[in-house]
Amino acid sequence: MSNHPVEDSNNSGNTSIDEIIQLRLSRRQVLAGGLSVTAVSLLGSLGLTGCSDSNGSSGDDTPVELGFDAVSKSLADRVVLPTGYSADVLYALGDPLSADLSEYQNDGEDDGNWDLRSGDHHDAMAFFPLPKGSSTSDHGLLAVNHEEITEVYFHKNGPSVDDNGMRPMAEVLKEQYAIGVAVIEISKTDNKWAVDKSSSLNKRWHVNSAMEISGPASGSPLLKTALSNDGISTFGTINNCGNGVTPWGTYLSGEENFFAYFTLDDESSESDELTRYGMYSGTRLFNYKDWDKADGAEALQSRFNASKLGETATADYRNEPNHFGYIVEIDPYDPDSTPKKRSAIGRFSHEGAWFAPAVEGQPLICYSGDDARNEYIYKFVSAQNWDAADADGALEVGDKYLDEGTLFAAKFNDDGSGEWLPLTSDNAALQGMSADEIAIHTRIAADRAGATPMDRPEWGGVNPTNSEVYFALTNSRSSSSGRGQGGGSSEARNAANPRSYDETGDPSVADGNINGHVIRWKEESGDAFTWDIYAFGARAAYTDPQVNISGLDDSNDFSSPDGLWFDQRGLLWLQTDDGAYTDVTNCMMLAGVPGTVGDGSEVAVGGADGQSVTTYSGATPGDSLRRFLVGVPGSEITGVDMTPDNKTMFVNIQHPGERGDLNDIQSNWPSPSGNALQDGIAGHRPRSATIVITRDDGEAIAI
Repeated sequence: MSNHPVEDSNNSGNTSIDEIIQLRLSRRQVLAGGLSVTAVSLLGSLGLTGCSDSNGSSGDDTPVELGFDAVSKSLADRVVLPTGYSADVLYALGDPLSADLSEYQNDGEDDGNWDLRSGDHHDAMAFFPLPKGSSTSDHGLLAVNHEEITEVYFHKNGPSVDDNGMRPMAEVLKEQYAIGVAVIEISKTDNKWAVDKSSSLNKRWHVNSAMEISGPASGSPLLKTALSNDGISTFGTINNCGNGVTPWGTYLSGEENFFAYFTLDDESSESDELTRYGMYSGTRLFNYKDWDKADGAEALQSRFNASKLGETATADYRNEPNHFGYIVEIDPYDPDSTPKKRSAIGRFSHEGAWFAPAVEGQPLICYSGDDARNEYIYKFVSAQNWDAADADGALEVGDKYLDEGTLFAAKFNDDGSGEWLPLTSDNAALQGMSADEIAIHTRIAADRAGATPMDRPEWGGVNPTNSEVYFALTNSRSSSSGRGQGGGSSEARNAANPRSYDETGDPSVADGNINGHVIRWKEESGDAFTWDIYAFGARAAYTDPQVNISGLDDSNDFSSPDGLWFDQRGLLWLQTDDGAYTDVTNCMMLAGVPGTVGDGSEVAVGGADGQSVTTYSGATPGDSLRRFLVGVPGSEITGVDMTPDNKTMFVNIQHPGERGDLNDIQSNWPSPSGNALQDGIAGHRPRSATIVITRDDGEAIAI
């Protein structure tokens, strides 16, 4: 969410700061073109195995090639695609999921049925063919995260608060129903996709839906509240951002900035644990909505006040924040099932959980990022080895693979190597933290283990052709936004997060890693890995080669990578959520043929401190990375998936017009006509929406 403050509550001082920089300086090698001997040994190229299917893959050792011309940057109030592509709006804010409901009027009026309508801020999503287990490409379920709401457009005249600071219950319930996850049945008839409003599989999970916490945190005293005396049952999912799809066909949804929905009345309610998760007294955080002050509030609303109001934890909601920040597993094929929050994967501002290819007889592996400044990247390894017979299962299979295992935090060394640090009770650095404490206070465990703070780890993905892992590091900025939402100065540089510069691209001014970058690694034996940086975001106009390290030009320059996804052919898709380049272009999506770890060279990056940090840059992307889509003003491009035949792509346009208001609407998209490529109608309130993209010739997307 580009227009929101970003949490920064990591004061651990872990080794990605001065120690790594000084170590790198003391060992810096003289570069004489290409890779040094050390770099060659650490970053040797890995052969790329091409896919051998019927969906456009080459069938040999050559990856697929991009088959479209890069689109130009745009500030227009329409979606821009390459020539020969079309896009329609499939599913927009307020659309009914029941045939009994009227069409959404888009005027902010409340009809009381928001648990049966599309939520707001469409984010990550995934396509699940119908029937389950098939490769059908014209009929399926679409699971869609609804991260947040744009309050000013969502209500008739914005949110209401009376003279006593109380909010109308109807508005509060409307907001709570509009956040969470949706599953909708969709199908294609005569080359036109539509939502089946009569489907019994349509389902909304929202802030008040019944759920369960499983894994090592389940039943912990740290989870017991007045609403959950057993520490197992819970209600709702919130700020759903990134996602994942399990090898057994269920949907994973990440709970991101949950901390900002809570309030604390006074300092006596604070704790080190809450502080580490960005929660303080007396601070109105960016997602706080006064739900606890709803007129006639009951437990489902009152729980967002986490103050110590009773004598024990089961008399108030001091532990309610511990119910959020997990990966939530949902069975899209069973609307009557109870979703489970998988605590073994850790609790933090989750983007999602992305699996490496499942291998028979070996543990399952998934990766997660903690989207806040100076936070960490994680890996979960299941205790059970994968059995392909479980591929047809549901949530009970999740019990087997996702409730027991080892959680690791990543340490990126200055020499291009890395190691996975176990977050386990027998790790001496964790000072005897119990399994439930590690699962609930994962950030504290990673602090103690010595993980590397990163420049906002967002979405990740695993290249299906070689299992290399990519993560978007959105940005790192100087901030004066206040306690817990920025440190007031630029983050220190290190090998994995090497840049700091200002809005003009001047590295002599330390404003932060303004445009972000994409890091990648390949797993080695044991708990080791080797890393480099696939691409550094930058304006094409930046002339300093220590800022525009990847040599981006007008066809592929980008800023603030956020969404990241690999399709089954091995193409990499990058989506942006940016506020640093929106004077030139709206946010965008790019497609790339990714290369391999070690295909580039060492780079010495200078900074305002007068010192150089050596990092490892992948090969210059050049024409192998191209801009595919540009969105509308104020929007973030997020969420992407394709049908199994690669001929239909789903993409979300989130919070269009976010920086406007009812007096100055920044965007009118989408047009009521449903054509995503048309400008909106003047005065029309913007709506987050899922669009469906196809090639006019009916062939596979992008190649």
